[in-house]
Amino acid sequence: MTGPIDPTRLRVSDFDYALPQRAIAQVPAEPRDSARLLVLDRSRSRPGRLHLRHRVFRELGDELRAGDLLVTNDSRVIAARLRAQRVTGGAAEVLVLRPLADDSGRWEALVRPSRRVADGDRLTLPTGDALEVGERLGSGTRAVRFFRDPLSVIDAAGEMPLPPYIRSRSAPAERYQTVYARPPGSAAAPTAGLHFTPELLRSLQRQGIHRTAVTLHVGLDTFRPLEGEFVAEHAIHREWYEIPTAARRAIAATRRSGGRVVAIGTTTVRTLETRAHGGPTSGWSDLYITPPHAFAGIDALVTNFHLPRSSLLLLVTAWVQAGMRGADPYQARDTLLAAYRAALDEGYRFFSFGDAMLIR
Repeated sequence: MTGPIDPTRLRVSDFDYALPQRAIAQVPAEPRDSARLLVLDRSRSRPGRLHLRHRVFRELGDELRAGDLLVTNDSRVIAARLRAQRVTGGAAEVLVLRPLADDSGRWEALVRPSRRVADGDRLTLPTGDALEVGERLGSGTRAVRFFRDPLSVIDAAGEMPLPPYIRSRSAPAERYQTVYARPPGSAAAPTAGLHFTPELLRSLQRQGIHRTAVTLHVGLDTFRPLEGEFVAEHAIHREWYEIPTAARRAIAATRRSGGRVVAIGTTTVRTLETRAHGGPTSGWSDLYITPPHAFAGIDALVTNFHLPRSSLLLLVTAWVQAGMRGADPYQARDTLLAAYRAALDEGYRFFSFGDAMLIR
């Protein structure tokens, strides 16, 4: 490929890769911090000359230094999958995603079978609660209205919304939560944080590695592949985020002292980059990070291995490119996918319950 690359013409098919089914983790590592950690040094890597180290996640502190700041996403996954019955007696399923931004008290949800559920239809849940299905919102979602506190209904009637590629249901529900999860609101886990244990967090603190938290409630795009022929044609859904005062102060102090801001997961990246590029301290983010991207909020990234043709794979490609002097998006993609192939050769496990990378 010669000449400058137009980033608006990046093709979705260019961000595909082959992944054997056996590499998709069906159960989480036990204990959490026994997951593997692949360390990629961006500035010293090229597709045919990777600079990698193989670690165990509990050794994360050996790759960091005193004064660094871990920024986690403390959103808690809600039991967002609701099995229901239609007035005809047929089965239905609702995956609640987020409250609507219009303050109507309704939520956005995926409803199946959507074509057989009309606006105004009521669905009955096993607990006896009901919800009313409203209008279509685009991208296959519907508005739904609860008749009492939504989180109480979800907590009583819902199931944990594991991704469709996890066929096993043997792991306890709490294994799809981070140990520091607090405010409920996500339809999927911020999975890079699943590897932390309380003991590891205490060990990092003793090393002088600090931690703070932001919130981004993970929504529909975790389940959606990229749409269209070109990367730029995909429209990312808005997700609600908040950067508390304590987090803003911790980040500023880290910058002043020369420490590094280490984002734990792509959701944390989106939160910090939204703010760094002029966004408010809380609100709705529709930031779609694709290569190239001028990162201003982070210095290192801990993340899992991501699905082919996904917005998360694009985000990580953009982060790799930002650390490779003079590299174009395709050189960054080739470097990242070469690291993925090396991980596969070494038996790493992929996706939500899989292993992790530290990319710096």
